[in-house]
Amino acid sequence: MAGDPRRWQIGLVGYGEVGRILAEDLRQQDIKVSAYDIKLGGLQAAPLKGHAAKFGVVLAASHAELTAKSDFIISAVTASQAVPVAKACAAAINQGTWFLDFNSASPGAKQRAAALIDGAAGRYVEGAVMTSVPPYRIKVPLLLGGPGARELEPLLNAIGFAAKVASDRLGVSSAVKMCRSIMIKGLEAMVIESFTTARAYGVEDAVLASLAETFPGIDWEKQGAYVFQRVIEHGRRRAEEVCEVAETVREAGLTPWSAQGTAERQAWVADLADEGLFGPRSTEDFARSADWRTEADRILAKINRTK
Repeated sequence: MAGDPRRWQIGLVGYGEVGRILAEDLRQQDIKVSAYDIKLGGLQAAPLKGHAAKFGVVLAASHAELTAKSDFIISAVTASQAVPVAKACAAAINQGTWFLDFNSASPGAKQRAAALIDGAAGRYVEGAVMTSVPPYRIKVPLLLGGPGARELEPLLNAIGFAAKVASDRLGVSSAVKMCRSIMIKGLEAMVIESFTTARAYGVEDAVLASLAETFPGIDWEKQGAYVFQRVIEHGRRRAEEVCEVAETVREAGLTPWSAQGTAERQAWVADLADEGLFGPRSTEDFARSADWRTEADRILAKINRTK
């Protein structure tokens, strides 16, 4: 493997929103990038292929094909697939190849994934993405963990990442991420539930005024619109992540009452989105309403129709 990370062949497992953003920022540096996503074999392949063609990303036909030709692999899939992807990549990984697990999985899941990669002579490092990727892009705050984290940190930062070592022990950075998600994803679920209920009773202005008085640093109108947008578009992925959050809570010996409720609410919104309640996903204005009331009214109309 080349010592200079700018000469790496980087493989992206998962070519969703995060994978495409990373691909764009890496390709701007003329770094070679290839990608594999299970959606390439289905009806959702066209936009992925179009994006790859536009940015010069080589698409692989399988995990094995991608892994075999990569010096550095980033796994950015849904939380439930973190361990299966590690298993699929371990079957073909070359000795010494770095494997950065970008996924929002529990410390236990990260440790299982590490055992698979390290057991196949790869070099596993866990990564915990500490906020939403789109505003920061490749420079999203990233906590690294594991025995190889300190060696990988400067290599990542040399190609544009904003990585920082959290611990030499696996599971620590993921625990930080998971505990944060109890709050962040939970707040999203509470905003959806609180604002939609307030709209049903016609008291949303009074509720937002009260929130603004209690939390004056937050623009609740703007935050409400952003939360509805993100949960409508990414609720399924968020629900899977919070299932991992719940597992993290269980691993600590607690019952994840809050996390379970958050996962259910996120999945509920995702189900409505899949039904087309918020419009077709293929359109540019999907999940882009600047007024959360528009989406809340759609939810309430759906509820009233099914009463």
